[in-house]
Amino acid sequence: MIPYVAYQLRFYRLRKMGNTSCIFCACVEQASVGVVERWGRFEKLAEPGLHLFNPFAGQWLAGVLSTRISSLDVRIETKTKDNVFVQLLCSIQYRVVNSHADDAFYELQNPKEQIQAYVFDVVRALVPRMNLDDLFEQKGEVAKAVLEELEKVMGEYGYSIEHILMVDIIPDAAVRKAMNEINAAQRLQLASVYKGEAEKVLQVKRAEAEAESKYLGGVGVARQRQAITDGLRENILNFSHKVEGTSAKEVMDLIMITQYFDTIKDLGNSSNNTTVFIPHGPGHVRDIGEQIRNGLMEATSAQVNVE
Repeated sequence: MIPYVAYQLRFYRLRKMGNTSCIFCACVEQASVGVVERWGRFEKLAEPGLHLFNPFAGQWLAGVLSTRISSLDVRIETKTKDNVFVQLLCSIQYRVVNSHADDAFYELQNPKEQIQAYVFDVVRALVPRMNLDDLFEQKGEVAKAVLEELEKVMGEYGYSIEHILMVDIIPDAAVRKAMNEINAAQRLQLASVYKGEAEKVLQVKRAEAEAESKYLGGVGVARQRQAITDGLRENILNFSHKVEGTSAKEVMDLIMITQYFDTIKDLGNSSNNTTVFIPHGPGHVRDIGEQIRNGLMEATSAQVNVE
């Protein structure tokens, strides 16, 4: 009667694990492996499918292990070489090796706790030797070190470590805020440098444009004065040839007096009238003529010297 009760209890346990079993037979699902015992001692592994047992010889299905890939997320809190406390989220993907399922079934009571303990040990030994920036850049190296250690240890218990991912690195909130402020300050500094360079280029271009404008303005004034000089000379020569008995000085005085009165006329006709005190009289006109004539002669002399 006692063995029968034991078989019934095992039957209930296997049904909860997703497999069906009775006293004489058991069905092992796909992606699973069964562990068969005889009188409490391991006998063989049962592949997926239907299996017959001899309960009178003490044979039964002791348990079933899944060979699917399982995932375990481990959160580790540690500190870096520069005394920054960080939390690392590590994702371990592992599975039971078919050929060593008996070791996985009998050797470890709780494989997740065992894996977690080794992850804590490796990470807390490696991360304190790295600065925070190095940890972000070399998180793959940390995952690789954890993988090598787990493969070496868990392989003896019938488990295969497929992948290890360092999912996230979370520094302390104050450190994250400081890092963001540093990053923002660096970007503002870079923006200021670019802005200064742009203003420098703009000022240089503005100065070049102003210099070019002044140069062209000077060329224009020089050409204007040259045109006035040429025109006066031509008028003097024509007047001298057509009116006999006149000298160049008399013609120049006549032209100066004409331009003088034209200037007064223009000032009077201007819409923005202002009060202008102009001395009148033949003497004053003669002085003005002498000044204009001397200026024109000096301009002509300077042009000849330049040519």
